[in-house]
Amino acid sequence: MTLAVIQMASQADIATNLATATRLLEQAAVAGAKLAVLPENFAAMGRSDLARVGRDEAEGVGPILPWLARTASELGLWLVGGTLPLPPDGQPQGKVCACSLLIDDKGQRVARYDKLHLFDAEVSDAQGRYRESDSYAAGDRIVVADTPVGRLGMTVCYDLRFPDLYTALRLAGAELISAPSAFTRVTGRAHWEILIRARAIETQCYMLAAAQGGEHPGGRLTHGHSAIVDFWGQVVAERDEGEVALSAERDVAAQQAARERMPLSRHRRFSAPRMASGTLE
Repeated sequence: MTLAVIQMASQADIATNLATATRLLEQAAVAGAKLAVLPENFAAMGRSDLARVGRDEAEGVGPILPWLARTASELGLWLVGGTLPLPPDGQPQGKVCACSLLIDDKGQRVARYDKLHLFDAEVSDAQGRYRESDSYAAGDRIVVADTPVGRLGMTVCYDLRFPDLYTALRLAGAELISAPSAFTRVTGRAHWEILIRARAIETQCYMLAAAQGGEHPGGRLTHGHSAIVDFWGQVVAERDEGEVALSAERDVAAQQAARERMPLSRHRRFSAPRMASGTLE
């Protein structure tokens, strides 16, 4: 039941990023990981041609999707492919989504989650203003999928600030939650650890928080501090900056016992967002 998160400082060159991710995932596999999570924008950080990158991937001429399938199969790993730009399924035109894919150890796509909450905000660092909605379309559904290491709920970065999403994932059976991220250095210093620990505590899930950590094109600085947080809110693995493959064991019996001793789901008195076939209403 070994889990892994990958931290990178991705640049604009896709081939270089994929080579780095391969090396780190190989380390995770050697450590015995069955599931590994890559960070947000692991393959294409800071590029201005996201729509073209996404169209190429959707049309089968891009390098990222074949790499995900091949790497998962060769290493025998289930992978959460951080995020990559992809048009909505069946809609090749228009904006791409910040898409997180779950790939099984045979290289097959198991689930797709499109980031629900887009980061349109002003922060006090050098870049100041971020508007993801200029480049991305928002998703419209929650995603929970079965894996060999537990039932996985999928989220991305800015989603961490919206606890109702995590409540909905727990009520849908999540035992682990992936959170590939690229928090700014300013917001990360203020809120990153608080948020990932809070989401773990309130859902009684393991949080797999794979982050970007370093400097990127245009001088953007990300916070790093990738971590695996257990169901009790304890940080069981962490790294501040730079490239790393972190791993930790999931203790299934201890997690189940904690949920039985403190049955939060049964005690809940307010409803989470309603769902119809996974779509938020």
